[in-house]
Amino acid sequence: MIEITAKGLILAAPFVVILGFWALALRERRLSGHPGERGFFARNGIVISTYLLVAVGFWALLLIVLPQIYMIDFSFHPKLLPREVGGPKDVYTLENYRYFLYGSTTSTENWNTTHIKAFWTTIVASIAVTFLNFCLCYPLAFYMAQSARPAQLRLVLLMLITPFWVNEILRAFAFRVLLSSGGVVNTSLMALGLTSEPIDFLGNDVGLYAGLSYAYLLMMMFPLYNAIESLDHNQIEAARDLGAPWWHIHAFVVMPHAKPGIASGCTMVFMLSAGALAAPMVLGGPRSLWFTPIVFDRFYQAFNWPQGSAYAIILLLSCIAFVLAVMRIFKVSLGEITR
Repeated sequence: MIEITAKGLILAAPFVVILGFWALALRERRLSGHPGERGFFARNGIVISTYLLVAVGFWALLLIVLPQIYMIDFSFHPKLLPREVGGPKDVYTLENYRYFLYGSTTSTENWNTTHIKAFWTTIVASIAVTFLNFCLCYPLAFYMAQSARPAQLRLVLLMLITPFWVNEILRAFAFRVLLSSGGVVNTSLMALGLTSEPIDFLGNDVGLYAGLSYAYLLMMMFPLYNAIESLDHNQIEAARDLGAPWWHIHAFVVMPHAKPGIASGCTMVFMLSAGALAAPMVLGGPRSLWFTPIVFDRFYQAFNWPQGSAYAIILLLSCIAFVLAVMRIFKVSLGEITR
C-alpha cells in the first residue's frame, strides 16, 4: 500500500507542477489583461485553436511530461537485473540520491566530493558563461537594434548565423585545434614574440568556456535584440538631450526595458551550458570534470539507469531553481520571459 501511494505521488508530481504553471499563467493574464480583450478561440478560430491545443498538448505530453515521469520513477529504484524488475527487490528507495551525497548507498561517513565538486563547478561555470555571453552580446544587440542601418543589420545577422551551419561537435573540435599547444593561437603568439612557450588553454579550461560561449551565442543574442528593438529610440534621444551619460542611458533606460529579453537569454544559455555534453568532453582539460559526462557515464558506462536518472533530476531541479532566481532578480513573470 505504501509503495502504491509513493508511486502515485511520483507520477502525479509533474502534473501538479504543470497545473501550477497553468494557474500562474491564468493569474498573470487576469492581472495584465485588458477589458474586452478577445480570448484564444476568438482570435484564432475553432479549427486552428483546436489544432494548436492538440499539437502542443501531444508534443508536451509525449516529449516532456512522460519522459520526465519515467525519469523520476527510475531515480527512486535500485539497480536491478532485468529479471528482478517488478519483483520483491524492486522497491522505492533514496539510495541513488544518497550516493550523490556520500558516494555510497549504505554509508554516510564521507562526502562524495568528486561528484559534488563537479556539480557545483558546472553550475558556477555555467553562470560565468552566461555572464560572459551577456557581456559579448549586449553591445552588439544594442547596435543591431538601435544604430545599424538595414544593410548593416543584414550583414551582421548573416555573419552571426552562417557559422552555426556547421555542426556543434565540429565547432568544438575546431576550437580544440585552434587552442591546442601547436594550434594557430599559440603559434601566432610565439611568432609575435608575446610568449616564449605554448599556453595551455585547454588544460586551464579556456577552450571549454570559449566553446560554450560561442555555441550558445545566438541564444543570448536574439532575445536581447528583440527586447531592445522594441524600445522607442526617442526615449534614448530624450535621455541624451537631458545630459545623461551613456552608462546612465543603458542602466536606467535600455536595460529596464530589455529585462524580459535579458532574463530569457540568461535562462536559455545557463540551461544549455549546464546540460552540455559534447563541448565538455571535447574541450575539457585533464583536471576539469563537468557534471553531464558523469550523468552520461552513469547511464552508458556503469549501466546504472536509476542512478543516472537521479543525477539528471538533481541537475534539472538546479536549472529550475536558477530560472526562478532569474525571475526574482529581474522581477519578470514567466509570461514575459516566454513572450
